[in-house]
Amino acid sequence: MVAGRVRGDAGKVRAQTVLVALGVVAVLAFVFAVVGTEWWAQDAPLDTFDPAGPAARTIMDLVTPVFVVAGLIFLLVEGLIVFIAWRFRDRSGEESEPSSGSSSLPRQTHGHNLLELGWTTIPFLILLGVAVGSVATIFRLEDREPDALRVKVVGQQWWWSYEYDLDGDGFSPDDENPEVVTANELVIPARRQVDLTITSADVIHSFWIPRLNGKKDAVPGRLTSLSLEADEPGRYRGQCTEFCGLSHSRMQMYVVALEEDDFRTWLEKQRDPNAPDERSMTPAQRRGLEVFQSNCTSCHRIAGVNGEDYKGAAQVSGTAPDLTHLMSRDSFAGSIFYLWEGIDSWSGVENYLTKEGLRLNRGALESWLRNPPGMKPMAPDPDRGSRFGRGMPNLGLSEQQIDDLVAYLTTLD
Repeated sequence: MVAGRVRGDAGKVRAQTVLVALGVVAVLAFVFAVVGTEWWAQDAPLDTFDPAGPAARTIMDLVTPVFVVAGLIFLLVEGLIVFIAWRFRDRSGEESEPSSGSSSLPRQTHGHNLLELGWTTIPFLILLGVAVGSVATIFRLEDREPDALRVKVVGQQWWWSYEYDLDGDGFSPDDENPEVVTANELVIPARRQVDLTITSADVIHSFWIPRLNGKKDAVPGRLTSLSLEADEPGRYRGQCTEFCGLSHSRMQMYVVALEEDDFRTWLEKQRDPNAPDERSMTPAQRRGLEVFQSNCTSCHRIAGVNGEDYKGAAQVSGTAPDLTHLMSRDSFAGSIFYLWEGIDSWSGVENYLTKEGLRLNRGALESWLRNPPGMKPMAPDPDRGSRFGRGMPNLGLSEQQIDDLVAYLTTLD
């Protein structure tokens, strides 16, 4: 009988030890998650804890104290759970002489006015502080500067288009032919606020450049606003964060921040149609232009090739990326493929205008033209809900046509 009691006591001790160990592990895991983030997430392209602009820092100024308070509450609650589990453990097997009238239950605190007032008032004050900080942050994020650059952002399956308001008259349904339109890479001047007007051409998307600001949904038929500003020139990666179909996870984008002079140079280049003269083309480039005109103009626009009032119609969204200055970009197909070899998502922007030292990523471009749905999940065939598909279809181009088309596309700088 004594041996059975000893075994029972040993089992309780082991259970208590395991309980304490689990509590310690939980605390250490929390500390590692908070403190170790900067170690294991170094150079992460979507690092929201590494702000690079005023809006992102404003959010960080709110998040940091909230996380600290939440962490302290977590440690307090977990510590109390471990303490209570240990302090009021079952001691029925211990040899002790209970005093007259004693009970195995711990002393009850129900009706203790001071305790009940404390654990009601303290959470209220914490939530009140969070609410006040959140409202103040929202107002700070809504501040707009009069000289801000204005850009319309349109989410589409599965890429982003950017229309620049250069005359300062805002965006209206009648403004169908802005001077500068580009895709996937939003080019902005560093250290200057950029006001975005965000919408969608098909389904709900969500625009998010974590190092520059928070998320903003792109909703069909609605215009929402968001401001960005980058402290320094650089490339800042973003991601669609609202499920929008097959290639939601492959709907990326970049903000490319340039020095003010470089941005003006880029902007002037984008305003110039710079349509290549057929007389200066090589035979392969002329054949490539013919391939483009016969296969691609139902969706894509190139200034000087399609009419100025052209608007594609062979997609659910009614449009596809404008390719007028394709070679001025670093990426294509929703920014999931690099257009140039020697680029990675963390590189600088010193060669963004010149592409100096870079070589065309011909293999990726040819593979895309050969079989787009095989490179990126899409639904290019019409379905019951639409007479158009979503994404770029396989055009069935021959290898010769692909070579010629690539030769032509390289003229679009």
